[in-house]
Amino acid sequence: MRAPTPTGPAAEGPGLQPPAFGRPSPVLLAHADRGYARFLAQAAPDDRASDHGRGDAARHR
Repeated sequence: MRAPTPTGPAAEGPGLQPPAFGRPSPVLLAHADRGYARFLAQAAPDDRASDHGRGDAARHR
């Protein structure tokens, strides 16, 4: 017995993958944005904090 051959285009409906497959969800994007904003808001370390005990003369060379 043979299956009937479809005469038109395949009907759009639920398939194996959801229609938004491969696209990040809005919740995930919002979470990433908050994390990136926190990363950018961190203060840059003060370059004087890493002088390791050297005096001012060595710092200004």
